Amino acid sequence: MTTVRPGTGRSAGHAAELAAEQTYVSGLYARLDELRARTVHRLEEQLATVPHNPQAIGEREAQVELHTQRLVALDAAESGLCFGRLDRHDADVPRYVGRIGLSAEDGDDEPLLVDWRAPAAQPFYTATPLHDLGVRRRRHIRTRGRTVESIADETLDLSDPELAERPGPAGESVLLAALNATRTGRMTDIVRTIQAEQDRIIRADARGVLVVQGGPGTGKTAVALHRAAYLLYTHRERLARSGLLVVGPSPTFLRYIADVLPSLGETGVVLADLGGLRPGLQARAPERPEVAEVKGRLAMADVVAAAVRIRQAVLDAPVELEIDGTPLRFTKADAVRVRSRARASSRLHNEARPAAARAVVELVTRRYADELGANVVGGANLLGEGDVAALRREVAVEPAVARLIDRLWPRLTAEGVVARLLSSPDELTAATPGWSETERALLHRPASSPWTAADVPLLEEADELLGADDSAQRAADRRAAQRRLRHAQETLDLLHGSRSVDNETEEESEELSAGDLLDAEGLAERQEETDTRTTAERAAADRSWTYGHVIVDEAQELSAMAWRVLLRRCPTRSMTLVGDVAQTGSAAGAASWEQVLTPHLGSHWRLEELTVNYRTPAEIMAVADRVLAAGGSGGTAAQAVRSTGVAPWSWRVADDELADAVAEAAAGFDKEEGTLAVVVPRRRLPEVAGAVRARLPETSTEGDLTSGPAVLPPDAVKGLEFDSVLVVDPAGIVADGVRGLNDLYVALTRATQRLGVVHPDEVPAMLSGLEVRG
Repeated sequence: MTTVRPGTGRSAGHAAELAAEQTYVSGLYARLDELRARTVHRLEEQLATVPHNPQAIGEREAQVELHTQRLVALDAAESGLCFGRLDRHDADVPRYVGRIGLSAEDGDDEPLLVDWRAPAAQPFYTATPLHDLGVRRRRHIRTRGRTVESIADETLDLSDPELAERPGPAGESVLLAALNATRTGRMTDIVRTIQAEQDRIIRADARGVLVVQGGPGTGKTAVALHRAAYLLYTHRERLARSGLLVVGPSPTFLRYIADVLPSLGETGVVLADLGGLRPGLQARAPERPEVAEVKGRLAMADVVAAAVRIRQAVLDAPVELEIDGTPLRFTKADAVRVRSRARASSRLHNEARPAAARAVVELVTRRYADELGANVVGGANLLGEGDVAALRREVAVEPAVARLIDRLWPRLTAEGVVARLLSSPDELTAATPGWSETERALLHRPASSPWTAADVPLLEEADELLGADDSAQRAADRRAAQRRLRHAQETLDLLHGSRSVDNETEEESEELSAGDLLDAEGLAERQEETDTRTTAERAAADRSWTYGHVIVDEAQELSAMAWRVLLRRCPTRSMTLVGDVAQTGSAAGAASWEQVLTPHLGSHWRLEELTVNYRTPAEIMAVADRVLAAGGSGGTAAQAVRSTGVAPWSWRVADDELADAVAEAAAGFDKEEGTLAVVVPRRRLPEVAGAVRARLPETSTEGDLTSGPAVLPPDAVKGLEFDSVLVVDPAGIVADGVRGLNDLYVALTRATQRLGVVHPDEVPAMLSGLEVRG
């Protein structure tokens, strides 16, 4: 492919520059099409192959996955393939920056397009007139489809007095254009408009725990997701093996951000909220805040451990057994010995069960042998060792003995342990010495209660203590391996025996056979099933999977118990945590990063702060900042860079008219372009949602942000953004929340264009700056 590069000199006119960029961008798309066609061909070749054994199936699936992921990346690059150009002091050829890297077919040293994550692209985000990083001009290229619609230049060379008069506001205009664009209910990437302070965090060292503190609108989520894409680019081999986990605050939030990483060409990432982090379980039931706070305490780790120990029982009274007509007594002292031996094995509960079973069988066998008039060891034995071994086998298969083992050392599941703990007042009392009855009452619930997100850390803690008794599975695996080896040897013997030796010539006798090339073990290995799932698929299905990097959004909401879960998922402590302690709504969440992280990490974490509010207009932040100050979090408001000229307003109505008034205001906002959220206290949610839906039938309360207006409680809008926001009953939001002022602060700062407040009582004093509507 021949690519024409536009000249680097000053153009005779804007139209000529635009045409030159169109020529270049068209060449990039031609190269993209060529690579896509080549990838499709290779994918079709692999799909057409017919593997003849499990190993070949695995190899084919790996190639299919490789080409499929490449095709996804190429397809993702279609929209906005190229968005920037750097003209440098030391090079005549400009450097183009885009979503992916494209090399020239002839192996040109300068690639046709530099991936935005590559070091060579960094000046596009960080060069300034004072530190130009070798760049004299930065050009922003805006496309629609494959058509170049506009170009905007920033001159960074201050040595030219004529050019220095306008050092380049184009970058700001491109950013503001993106910020003022209407929302769609899905988050989009910011790869064209990454700012310098954001870029520094995106490219920060992957080692250790990085905490990113940022107020509303500072782009915390966007930075976290682009950091994920950057790390997958720079550490692809390592993360391809170990995977990358992104944890968000809710299913609604995960749907909101779901398109960002695929748009950057990355699909091998696990997205989960705390309630969905445990494979096979979706813990979606609501939880009262005060209960969630108790379940989130670090002391719950000791409570769960006590619940497991309680199930390692001793007897209240002796147990009478009968083996082949011989009555035997298993005493309380025997039960204590069994428990001591099992615990002495220093294994997890289920892993120690074989030791407990052996101890029970041995004690019963000794008692059985004694009853038959024999000593197991020493003395004048009436029974030999072979006889005792036979007795042992008889005891081991006796149903009454199996029931006794289950009673003393049962095989446990995490769900069974936690459900029994929370539903049994006696067990709760035994597992929580020193706790108040009020605290125990908060934990108590019926055994059939559905799981909540606050239960997940308890289940995970139980699993860490229980382990798995895999002795039966390991024995089955050994038998299967022996069976494959036997079949493989039989196959090779058959092939060898089928060779004709009667009329074999000297030349024919030198031909190689299957047995010459492959032994039985090698042939057996080829029959083993190969796991063809992707890393992300395997990680999502494996509770014990450890990730190469973990990103947590709205990290301030996590409890101490939740942190234990996530830190186990990432033993290397390669993590990125983003959040804002001024927005903490959970009683179990963080009042400060030091408070929540020190018990787990000590001082082994570092803090970065985002200081510029790109999303929320200055008019809205002027109101929200008063709520921030009243909340007492000590947080500093980020500086708003946008002003819409639209004043936020308040409307007071009678309490019995509130729902209808909200519906009327929502209908007015719905006429405006973009998305709309109605943020309402939970106790008013059914009434308000019903009234709004009567006026606007496409209204959603399930977190679908793409179909129409969304009516949601404050905790459900965390991390989201909308063009218009109606906040309903701010005093009710404050009263209902555990940290009510923080909840109100979250609600007020979701809007990118317009904000209205509808209230039944006097508006809280900190909102007195709102424009009053009659």
